[in-house]
This record gives sequence, C-alpha cells and structure tokens, in this order.
Amino acid sequence: MEILGREAVSMDVGARLRSLREERGVSMRALARRSGLSANALSMIERGLTSPSVSTLHKLSGALEVPITAFFREEPPRNRIVFCAASDRVRIPLVKGVWEGLGGESFTGRMEPFMITVETGGSSGPYGMIHTGHEFVFCLRGSLEYDVDNQQFILQAGDSLLFAANLNHRWRNPGKTVANAIIVLAGFEETERPSEFHFSPLPAGEKQNGDSEPGEGASKDQESDSDGEF
Repeated sequence: MEILGREAVSMDVGARLRSLREERGVSMRALARRSGLSANALSMIERGLTSPSVSTLHKLSGALEVPITAFFREEPPRNRIVFCAASDRVRIPLVKGVWEGLGGESFTGRMEPFMITVETGGSSGPYGMIHTGHEFVFCLRGSLEYDVDNQQFILQAGDSLLFAANLNHRWRNPGKTVANAIIVLAGFEETERPSEFHFSPLPAGEKQNGDSEPGEGASKDQESDSDGEF
C-alpha cells in the first residue's frame, strides 16, 4: 500500500497570511520591515499571485510570532472519531522536508500523530525541545537520529523509540537518503500544540543560499542542501 507518495490538500497561504497580519494589526509595510521582505512580494503572496518559499514562510512566522503551521490551518472542529484519508492530509513544508497531519489536529483527545519526511541534513532545529506528555517515534524509511536527554539513538526502518517528552530532545536525518517517520504525541496539556515544537525556524530576515523573494525570480520552494549536525 502506497502511503508516502500521494498528494495531500493545500491551503490558501495568501489568505491565511492576510488574516494573521490583520488579526495582529500589522500593516503591510510593518511586516515588510520585520521580515526583511518587500511590500510588493507580500502583496503578491496575499493575492495568491505567487507561492512563498519555505524560508520565506519561516521569515513571516518569525515576524508575526506564530508557528509556521498557522499558515496552513484554520482551527478545525474537534471530533471523538477522526477518519483521515491519505488525500485529505494537511501537508506543511519544512526547511528540508514535509510535515503531514494524521488527524490529530481534529481529534478531541490529547493525542497527535503526524508523519515527517526529512531530507538529508534536515532537522528539528539547532536547539532541543521540551513539552508535556510522551513521544513515540516509528521510522518508516531511511535513518533518523534522535537526541534525548543527551543520549543518541539511530533509528533505521522498523525501529521505534518511546520517551517522556519533558526530556530535552531533537532529531535530524544523518543519512544520505530521505527519511520518513511517524511520530505520535500523547498525554500533553490541552492548551499545548506540541507538534509545533518539531519545526525548524529561520531567523526573520535570514535568506538561505539561492533563495529569492516571490516576484523576484522565485515562486516555488528553493532550498539549500547544507547538512545539519547536532
């Protein structure tokens, strides 16, 4: 059964950007200053005339002080039973990979499963994370390195890892091929969105090599391939 190569739903990122900006009372010019992007580029994104790159989204999330997931979700209704077809998964780009929701964003309980696809050198970021609850990881393909409480674990396809999420932890793909893993977060505080700790932000205003603003030669994701290390 093919689960990794199917298309997932996309969101109107431009409309979400406009909504988030207006909710916070931030003008287009102010957001341009904070993010290091031009007002013209922001206008094109909001009007749906161009698609922002992943690093552009990270600059905007930093400037608006929201997680990158905020551009891809509106608060969905919560249900006690959630069926999530492969074609309906919410799909969010990471700096070097993709996050895909597996229904937890619509579930009433304190459990959130999701799948990550991580390119070589991709990681959860340079710093560790701590959140409430527990974390379960199952490696589907490739290699994923987890650092938990200063202990390193290399997960290969079929390996799993379970730990208390209040231990400092982070992950990266140290291999030479793409890695896929399912991560399940459970037992966290109701006010927390622990999956959002698993995104690697770029400082606002920082450009990756080869990345340009929308409207200036780049309308699709263009990311550098420098390897990351813990």
